[in-house]
Amino acid sequence: GLELSHCVGTNSLGPAGPWRSGGPCKMKRVRTVFKPEQLERLEQEFLKQQYMVGTERVDLAATLHLTETQVKVWFQNRRIKWRKQSMEQKAAKLSQFRVIQPASADSTDSKDHEEDTVDVEL
Repeated sequence: GLELSHCVGTNSLGPAGPWRSGGPCKMKRVRTVFKPEQLERLEQEFLKQQYMVGTERVDLAATLHLTETQVKVWFQNRRIKWRKQSMEQKAAKLSQFRVIQPASADSTDSKDHEEDTVDVEL
């Protein structure tokens, strides 16, 4: 599972669990450091499928010498990164499209001309 570091702080205000703040023994989870080979394989699998479940996840974890939880969390985080990148790309395309479009007809009478609408599929 998740590794915990040694107690941090010496507050003696009562009992606390490993994730509860303000207690005498505040535990902190140690961040997993992946090897380059593990990251490469995880990225390859992510390109094939964004969701890894069941025996596929168990097998991948065993192959990479990771826990199933580490693989699960890596995929969750990678999906978040992927969605964020997709949103940024869509926003960039949209802003680029707006820059390319000619400026609105300020000098012409807008009552005489209907505005053209363009549907953009992102």
